[in-house]
Amino acid sequence: MELFKILNIDNITIMKKIRIYITALLGIVLLNSCELNKVDNYDGPNATIYGGIYDIETGELVQQDIIRGTQIEYTEYGYDNPVIQYLVVKNDGTFRNNLMFANTYSIAPMRGNFVAVPKQDIEVKGETKIDFKVQPYIRIKNAKIEKQGNKIVATFNIKQTVDNNVSKIGLFAHLEPNVGDPLNTVSTQVTINAVTNESTLYTLEIDLQANSSKLQTGKQYYFRIGALINAPEAKYNYAPAVRLTL
Repeated sequence: MELFKILNIDNITIMKKIRIYITALLGIVLLNSCELNKVDNYDGPNATIYGGIYDIETGELVQQDIIRGTQIEYTEYGYDNPVIQYLVVKNDGTFRNNLMFANTYSIAPMRGNFVAVPKQDIEVKGETKIDFKVQPYIRIKNAKIEKQGNKIVATFNIKQTVDNNVSKIGLFAHLEPNVGDPLNTVSTQVTINAVTNESTLYTLEIDLQANSSKLQTGKQYYFRIGALINAPEAKYNYAPAVRLTL
């Protein structure tokens, strides 16, 4: 009987301690929840930027690579150590970010296929359109891509806007319209390493029979002509992609 009383008292003591621990734990959780609510109690993104990168002479969008292509670089004013942020430019030369905070930003397209442009200070609020007028290194002119028998044949002219050598030219094929140098199933590239003449007609071919395991008959593929200038961090300049059924 005495032993039962002792055990009963010990059990009551243990239960009291458990209740104390649970109460303390709940207090910590509630305190942390309050702190988290304070941290998260900020307005979300409330602005959008959108626009395009345009050829200053022709007014056409400057075609891009999504992978390792031009990026919009921007920093937000109002911070001691602002973080550089980046926005990917789409295949057609346009861009959009719906998750911006209304503020003033320093912004410019960087490491692209055009002569560098200075950063601009832009006030972003609501929907803000920003277009950049640039001088592309190369303009692909009179581009034509067609299927001729068992070959895809591309013909085009090149117009340089700088004195650097044209490093190489290429014809790229892929299932996706984002086709280009970084994204292709099959490509034909030719090294030039010379200043080109706009009157010269260039021809590039992809042999369909030789690439039958990669380019299948009856399927649709995108083909794109590109040319690369010999300049630091330069990217390919392109003509628009063309979709063909093989």
